[in-house]
Amino acid sequence: MEVWRIGSQTDSSLMLLILLITYLVIFSLNSIEGFRRRKRRDYTDALLESSEALAIGCCCATVTLLLLQKITLATPLEEILGKIIFEAVPFAIGTALSRILLDGKPKKSVSNHSGNSENNEQQINVNETLADISASFLGAMIVAFSIAPTDEVRVLAASASPPWLILIIMSSLLISYMIVFAAGFTDQAKRRKQRGLFQTPEAETVISYLIALFTSGLMLLFFQQLNLNMPCFLWLQYTIILGLPAAIGGAAGRIAI
Repeated sequence: MEVWRIGSQTDSSLMLLILLITYLVIFSLNSIEGFRRRKRRDYTDALLESSEALAIGCCCATVTLLLLQKITLATPLEEILGKIIFEAVPFAIGTALSRILLDGKPKKSVSNHSGNSENNEQQINVNETLADISASFLGAMIVAFSIAPTDEVRVLAASASPPWLILIIMSSLLISYMIVFAAGFTDQAKRRKQRGLFQTPEAETVISYLIALFTSGLMLLFFQQLNLNMPCFLWLQYTIILGLPAAIGGAAGRIAI
């Protein structure tokens, strides 16, 4: 309901910005994998796939809102567009993620040719680091997207003192570490052997948590729960509180890759 309310009160310039940001996120996903099985020739294919994914998201959101009678013939056009654009974001991202999550086919390993092993090693390190960053960002965004527009963050922030915020930060780091490196959800030994640029468990946990905080702030801005006129401490409160579930989402994203 909060998403419908926020969407109905959004001006056209912000709608365009939301579409642009969503398109960039989808493009980053399609540049890595894409939702079609056919091999892409170049970035033009990724651009086209991203446009298709965004269009599919808008169509799905429109059909859903019509079925739920949240847009009708009597609804003003600007309100219709706002609701569709806000609701289209998770649909479009889900379209881009569909093959990664549902295909189930193992990825082909990268072959090392003699004379290029050092370059290949460096490329693998960069690719695995980017994959972890993308997985953390997307996992955190999927979770934070569903919580950021609600009133719960504001209610919890009203009673959060500085020592309690520190406790939330430490708990977020600990839970994130346990999910990825201690809980046994995936092959922990294989996870520790990944060759990213900051692939020690401690460094990965801290970096992923910072990504979760960044994503939380972005989602709060996205849903207009934060603005530039609000005091810095309020920004910190909101972001840290939303950062707890976002960090869990980021950890889930990393163990999914």
